[in-house]
Order: sequence, then structure tokens, then C-alpha cells
Amino acid sequence: MSFSAVTLRLLDGFQATLFIFFVTLFASLPLGMVITACSMSKFKPLHWLTRTFVWIIRGTPLMLQVIVVFFGPGLIFDVQMRSRMTAVLVAFIINYATYFSEIYRGGIESIPIGQHEAGQVLGMSKRQIFFRIVLPQVIKRIVPPMGNEIITLVKDTSLANIIAVIELVMAAKTIVSNEHIIWPLFYIGVFYLLFCGVLTILFNFIEKKLNYYKG
Repeated sequence: MSFSAVTLRLLDGFQATLFIFFVTLFASLPLGMVITACSMSKFKPLHWLTRTFVWIIRGTPLMLQVIVVFFGPGLIFDVQMRSRMTAVLVAFIINYATYFSEIYRGGIESIPIGQHEAGQVLGMSKRQIFFRIVLPQVIKRIVPPMGNEIITLVKDTSLANIIAVIELVMAAKTIVSNEHIIWPLFYIGVFYLLFCGVLTILFNFIEKKLNYYKG
């Protein structure tokens, strides 16, 4: 198989990788905020239920979660999960929303209570305090860990092949198996390196833009 033919086959797999990445990212970012709100709720049953859920998701491998989401409905409720891609997306979104929620929570809780009190002294509402005082600082503080987590997501997309979703790694494995050549496995590293490189540059740019605030 020629280099160009391998490249085209890998690009097909890379499209699935990009699809998993962007759908997971755009769905898990807002869902993480919801989980954070529940986790920080003063209503104790909701707080402890959410904290337990977060503990379970963070304490088990993403690979296991993908397998459970795909096979679980059929084994437990006798309802087959028809789409492998849907199973992957559900598992990934829940997993990353949970991790993002902890980053959000850590950023919010890192803001000293004195800043909230100072805003109250100035006659600001809770909404004004959050959006004008707390949120700018939280965004600056969570950008580095969020960047790391998002770059990890790029590489974690390869776990989709555990249930035979044809993403980049699965495409390469298929070529290796059918054509008896090894170099496509090394070639896909270029795809990941370039993708992660672009994200690294992007997050470095964002961090520099946020340097107007020192704190």
C-alpha cells in the first residue's frame, strides 16, 4: 500500500477522532458547570450524591466506562446500544464533564472569601460579585489545567477502538493487520503530535492574553 493510500485511510480515521474530540469538548464543558453547581450545593443530599458520582467516575478507567456504557444496557436492561459511536460519546462526555467540574470547583474555591466580602461592602449583588470579581480570576487560574485536560482528551480518543469504533488508531491497526506493515502505527503519532501542538500554541496564547490580570 502506497504512502498516499495509507494517508487517505488514516485521514478517514482522523475524522472520527476529531468528531469524538469536538463533541466531547463542547458537551462536557457546560455539563461540567452543572456538576460543579450540584457538587457545591448547600443541599446536602445533592452535594453528597454528586460527590459520590464524581468519585466513581474519577476512580475508574475511561476504558471501563466505555465498555460499561456500550454493553451495560444490553446486559442489565436487555436493550442493546445500537451505535458504538454514541456509546463512546456518552462515556467520554460524562468522564470529561466530571474532570472539568473538579477544575471549575477548584478554581472557584481558590478565590479568597475576603474578595466576596469586599464586593458586598461595595454594595454589589452576588451576581455582580461572581461575574466581575470571581469569574475573571477563576478563568485565569483554570486555563492551564483545562489545557492539560483537553490535550489529554486528544489522546484518549484512541480508547474508542476498544469497542471497534474506527478512529485513527483503529484505522492504523487495520492497515497493519491487512497489509503486514508496521510504519502506519508510527505515522499516526504525527497526527497526534500536530493536533496537540496546535492546542498547546492556542492555550499558550490564551494564557498570555490573560496576563493583564495578576493574581
